[in-house]
Amino acid sequence: QVQLVESGGGSVQAGGSLRLSCAASGRTYSPYVMAWFRLAPGKDIEFVSGINWSGGTTSYADSVKGRFTISRDNAKNPVYLQMNSLEPEDTALYYCAASYGNLIPTMRARYRYWGQGTQVTVSS
Repeated sequence: QVQLVESGGGSVQAGGSLRLSCAASGRTYSPYVMAWFRLAPGKDIEFVSGINWSGGTTSYADSVKGRFTISRDNAKNPVYLQMNSLEPEDTALYYCAASYGNLIPTMRARYRYWGQGTQVTVSS
């Protein structure tokens, strides 16, 4: 079991930045992938970014490439999502998710553990 807690959401104007954090606890000694998903009003949940256990492999949705950066520190915990050049379209509830293994799935169903979510609101 892995427990996830997100933090760092908030409200910013377009062009601004936010950094989300996800702290994991529980069975964190086994290799696991961490990812961020988001759920915007009226839309399906969307994969945003993921990072493998070592931090050497990352994956991004096309919509955030070049603007968002995912990272994890040497102790593998927490995982950060640095979001720059935010756009109103980035407004969503952002969830942290974990999946045991070393490949980065982009499908929601592949992630067993989820945080409660943190709201990001970008105004124009």
